[in-house]
Amino acid sequence: MDRSEAPATIFIVDDDRGLLRLIEKALRREGFATVTAASGQEAIEWLSRNRPDLMLLDLKLQDIEAKDLIHHLSQLNRLVPFIIITGQGDERVAVEMMKRGALDYLVKDVRFQEFVPAVVQRALQQTEKDRRLVTAEQDRKRLERQIAEISHQEQRRMGQDLHDGLCQHLAGIELMSQVLEQNLEKKGRPEAVQAAKIAEHVREAIAQTRMLARGLAPIELESNGLMSALHELANNTERLFHVTCRFECDPPVLLHDYAAATHVYRIAQEAISNAIKHGKPNRILIDLASEGPLGRLSITDDGAGFPKTPGPNAGMGLQIMNYRASTISGKLEVCPAPKKGTRVVCTFKIGS
Repeated sequence: MDRSEAPATIFIVDDDRGLLRLIEKALRREGFATVTAASGQEAIEWLSRNRPDLMLLDLKLQDIEAKDLIHHLSQLNRLVPFIIITGQGDERVAVEMMKRGALDYLVKDVRFQEFVPAVVQRALQQTEKDRRLVTAEQDRKRLERQIAEISHQEQRRMGQDLHDGLCQHLAGIELMSQVLEQNLEKKGRPEAVQAAKIAEHVREAIAQTRMLARGLAPIELESNGLMSALHELANNTERLFHVTCRFECDPPVLLHDYAAATHVYRIAQEAISNAIKHGKPNRILIDLASEGPLGRLSITDDGAGFPKTPGPNAGMGLQIMNYRASTISGKLEVCPAPKKGTRVVCTFKIGS
């Protein structure tokens, strides 16, 4: 134990007061801080106000059994890491308690007092390791969210730059080309035809630039931006892939969180891409609805469904959709459509 740190607090619960004193003495000798309770009720009262680093709990107290005490503390959200203390012959029950969350168990035998500090130290090391793993996982998820948010912001900025900057410059060039065409026509110059072609090419470049900008920043800042983007996605799907694609949303679903709306849109985009690539559907339905505090996006197609022999990159689109759903604390389900094809459903929170 690191003496430079505050000593870990061990809460000992046993109705044998003599044993309590022996355990306390053994742990204090190793530098631990100890608190004791001689009954389950006393333990509950103390734990309602305090939170030790570890609890040593007798399997059979006079007023309550350990499993019932653990269940009660769990309901109160006051359960702490614990080790079971048991008599000889009760090892099987102790193992059952480990399935309920016990870190270890100690048998009251002739070497019991000798083993207590080592078992406690090992349990504390395990809880610290678990705590660090949880913290690392939380940090990883927070970093992923930050990276995703930065990526969204950068994509949005580039989309706005394309729309507000490059498109405006191209529009100016188109206007100049049209003026040049008119002037050349007035003078009867054959170069007027070339000027008209330049204007036409510039118009095509503007259209392509706007599509790129829309792809980088598909959601408008307004709360109805998701509905508008999904409606446009349906129209573009029909035009580009020659399938019937319809968007339904009645009543309106307003999602104020721009980042969440973008993730929902990208899930719809990925689901449609997968349907067209693998299922070859004739019809696709995008449905956006609300159920209380939750929103539900579903994409249903009448295609062939998932391939029976997936290719080397199969599942990547599903992983991306699952990642996006988890980023907004949502849930993704993929299942066969009622008649034919595939249905992708994403459930997510609408409010904060």
